[in-house]
Amino acid sequence: MLSCLLSVLGVLTVRSRFDDPDMWWHLKTGQIIWTTHTIPTTDIFSYTTNHHAWVPHEWLAQTLIYGAYRLGGYSGLMLGLCLSTIVLLIVGYVLCTLYSGNAKVAFLGAMAIWFFATAGLAIRPQMIGYLLLIIELLLMQLGRTGNPRWFFFLPPLFAVWVNCHGSFFLGLLLAFAFLFCSFFNFRIGSLVALPWDPHRRKMLMLALLFSAVVLFLNPVGAKQVFYPLNTLFHQPIGLSQSEEWMPPTMTGGRGLGLLIVLGCMFLLVIAQRSDLFWDELVVLALGTWLAASHRRMLFVFGILAAPVLSRLLSSCWDGYDAARDRPLPNAVLIAVSLLVLTWGFPSRQNLTQQVDDGSPVKAVEFIQVHHLSAPMLNDYGYGGYLIWAAPEYPVFVDGRGDVFEWTGVLAQFGKWALLQSNPNTLLDKYAINFCLLTRTSPMAHVLPLLPNWKMVYSSNKSMIFVRTQDLGQTAQRLTPVSSSKK
Repeated sequence: MLSCLLSVLGVLTVRSRFDDPDMWWHLKTGQIIWTTHTIPTTDIFSYTTNHHAWVPHEWLAQTLIYGAYRLGGYSGLMLGLCLSTIVLLIVGYVLCTLYSGNAKVAFLGAMAIWFFATAGLAIRPQMIGYLLLIIELLLMQLGRTGNPRWFFFLPPLFAVWVNCHGSFFLGLLLAFAFLFCSFFNFRIGSLVALPWDPHRRKMLMLALLFSAVVLFLNPVGAKQVFYPLNTLFHQPIGLSQSEEWMPPTMTGGRGLGLLIVLGCMFLLVIAQRSDLFWDELVVLALGTWLAASHRRMLFVFGILAAPVLSRLLSSCWDGYDAARDRPLPNAVLIAVSLLVLTWGFPSRQNLTQQVDDGSPVKAVEFIQVHHLSAPMLNDYGYGGYLIWAAPEYPVFVDGRGDVFEWTGVLAQFGKWALLQSNPNTLLDKYAINFCLLTRTSPMAHVLPLLPNWKMVYSSNKSMIFVRTQDLGQTAQRLTPVSSSKK
């Protein structure tokens, strides 16, 4: 019954999250892999990087995303998002149940996972990565409290994980953290370290050795294994300018939630004289540091903190007793949950409307109908949709910030978009013929003031400007179009 309630919560949360800007280039990459049976290792979507080498670190997840689209179109993608969210919450609930020994309190742990997961629930490979993170924690719990052979499920897990999402590196770091903590034996007040028996520790060491080896079962070898480090240390613009990589606002909802969860655990340790285990402290410190540094890592913090919170709360609520179950009310709640799930799943019309609201659909149609001549300069957030909807127009930049940062394009575009350089310099360097910008872009107010530029399309979301000097009479014939639709 509680799992059904989590399912309802998951679907109602993601039903309006269909149009993620990065979903589109993931979808297009998956389509290419699906149809050509090859994994691209160079940039094939933009004209500004000159086919620079690219690390396809999410190719397997992208293929699965396209598989969902191939089966059911937009509805298939949304079904995949709903199912992945449901599975993530239920597996998280199982983890909290096993870790705390209390199926009722574990529901609160699952709610904590849901709360912080709202920072990143979307049709993106990270959904698979974070689900695999929960499964890893589940295997670690089973291996250290039960049969240590559970550890040998880690190598196949990492073999899949490394090809789905860069969070595999965090998973490997966590596994080594558990191994490191297994050597300690001490008590300092309420902080306790319990050593593992040598046989169990040896089994984990062998499993981690195999896990490290299978990481190289990927299309580009060592580059893919060390890609997460490249992201942290060699992509400063992406980390400093992308909203999801910025530190969270501690006065905001999730920032306050992080402080409240940490405060509750601290008070539970003090007030109830509960023990806090050494490995829990290490994991919580890592999760807190990541979440305090990057908003998207709040998702990870929820996954790491929920089992610990559940264990500390386990004595506050009586455990589950099957003999006291009331089957009929539970059955009614399950039936109602199934009805709500059916009602809550968005229609195709709703999904199409979400795309219209979030992407430059009408602007792209205008570009295609009037056969505007490339090269095109596009807004950063529009790049993904253009890759999917208008592949005949190579993009200037898109959500794959890595390859654009490596080639210097992202720095150039950032200075241009924020009016930190002469706008004509970039436009002339790449011989830009038209620009597709958001209405709120600073350059949308500057381009009309530049010679030889003309606004030919405008809506309450997007604007298109053409270079009249290069398009000649064709541009002069274009009558500016104003659309009231998003």
